[in-house]
Amino acid sequence: MILCITEKPSVGKDIASILGASTRRDGYYEGNGYCVSWTFGHLCTLKEPHDYCDQWRRWSLGALPMIPPRFGIKLIDDAGIQKQFHVLEDLIAKADEVINCGDAGQEGELIQRWVMQKACCTKPVKRLWISSLTDESIREGFQNLRPDSELVPLYNAGLCRAIGDWILGMNATRLYTLKYGARGQVLSVGRVQTPTLALVVNRQREIENFVPTDSWELRTIYREVTFTSSLKPFAEEKKGLERLEKLKEKPLTVTDITRKKGKEAPPRLFDLTSLQVECNRKFSMSADDTLRTIQSLYEKKLTTYPRVDTTYLTDDVYPKCGPILNSLADYQELLQNIRGKKLPKSKKVFDNSKVTDHHAIIPTGQPLPTNLTDYELKVFHTIARRFVSVFFPDCEFEQTVVSAKVEDVNFKASGKVITNPGWKIVYTKDKADEAEDASKKDDDKVLPAFTKGETGPQEPFLAKKTTQPPKYFTEGTLLKAMETAGSLVDDEELREALKANGIGRPSTRAAIIEILYKRGYIRKERKSLRATEAGCALIDLIREDALKSARLTGIWENKLRRIEAGSYEPAEFLAELKEMIRQIVFTVLSDNTPRTIRSATN
Repeated sequence: MILCITEKPSVGKDIASILGASTRRDGYYEGNGYCVSWTFGHLCTLKEPHDYCDQWRRWSLGALPMIPPRFGIKLIDDAGIQKQFHVLEDLIAKADEVINCGDAGQEGELIQRWVMQKACCTKPVKRLWISSLTDESIREGFQNLRPDSELVPLYNAGLCRAIGDWILGMNATRLYTLKYGARGQVLSVGRVQTPTLALVVNRQREIENFVPTDSWELRTIYREVTFTSSLKPFAEEKKGLERLEKLKEKPLTVTDITRKKGKEAPPRLFDLTSLQVECNRKFSMSADDTLRTIQSLYEKKLTTYPRVDTTYLTDDVYPKCGPILNSLADYQELLQNIRGKKLPKSKKVFDNSKVTDHHAIIPTGQPLPTNLTDYELKVFHTIARRFVSVFFPDCEFEQTVVSAKVEDVNFKASGKVITNPGWKIVYTKDKADEAEDASKKDDDKVLPAFTKGETGPQEPFLAKKTTQPPKYFTEGTLLKAMETAGSLVDDEELREALKANGIGRPSTRAAIIEILYKRGYIRKERKSLRATEAGCALIDLIREDALKSARLTGIWENKLRRIEAGSYEPAEFLAELKEMIRQIVFTVLSDNTPRTIRSATN
């Protein structure tokens, strides 16, 4: 008998149907030489401190750091979980072979291997690795099962992540609570949550301490077009007015006109983080709302695997793109614009070297059911529209720069004319995108026809400019900052490069933000995130950069990625973390300053 273990009962039901295991039993399906059973997500977890030794049951500074000689796992204390585990344990004992059908990612690998390890599985194991739950994808996956050994580095990375979080979270939380906390107050410190909180607190401090400064820029109006001078803005209005007076009644002369053609490529396909950012911007959806919605679309077979950090597709997806486009009923009129032409295969979309486990999130080609929620419809169409747009031509435009002079002062006006909208016609009815485009169009206004050498009256004036503080984080911009270890960038090429040192994984960042809400360290005001008094106090209390630096945490994340790729040793990563927590414990226990966290409210 071959045993297939999935991560959810619903996936188990789908796989059982395809394999012909049609008889329903208590906790599994059976038939055609197969048994198909499931976990409910995590059935096992790392042991707690008191499971290793009774001394660690009581919170004590003298017991720190707590570093078990060998980490172990245990079943989660829940009757339903334990019942299902015993079903799996019995089936594993009877099986000739096991097929790991868990979610094809780091966490899914950890979930399944822990269960098999707890059940003392010694049977041969193979891995089902699929990017969507369509019948076609499942059948194709079973025809190309992977050896279990190929996924060992993925499991090692997940295990190191879990152990690293245990080492830092368990020790640092007890350390800071016992050393600095008020009576009965727990100070929650985590490997990823604390650097993320520090990002929010530091941004808030920048805003609170920001001192605006005024300056005055010399401009002039000629033929209803505003020209900006090349002079440095004046720090004093009086000085600007003196310069302005010298230009009054003087003619403006056009000295040069340059026209340059340019192109703008379609935006990249979505990875999980960029999808969460987009849905937060357009629909005010939280990161957690978007993750739960895209997971639901994946389980309904409408979109591909969601927990991904790449915006590229592999070459083998290209032949499937035409049928997927044809399946998108709401976009057929729009697609008439590219009918009759071979689908382009841009390196900005298809690049095997940029994909490890899974490709970017795209539709699967399955017809839309009629019972989708409002969120599901919004997220699906956001993905579908992006997928459609990457097969459209670049947007073409002509940039015009008009140079002019009044007396000895140079002026300039810029404008842009779109000569071929290309992919932008996919978004013409998208109000959110139109609003964002409008906010970026300082240099995009259409200019009238000018002639070099023409001259005429102009109306100079001073434009007051006041420096603005940075903006509070939204969930979307915080996700971007986590992805790039605090470096907020819009350039997609640079964003891809910085991902290697991001903090957290795409699949866990939403949960980290939710933890910060739950702990009372951040709150939301409309779309803006604000650090609470408790959150600010905690970051002020922690002086150890290793616990709150996004850059340092990003370096650890990079090492976890290298473990996943098989190019870094798990033992080295864990040895570094153990030494780091020993040093932190020593430093904090040696602190004789009267530091204590004030009793803070939200």
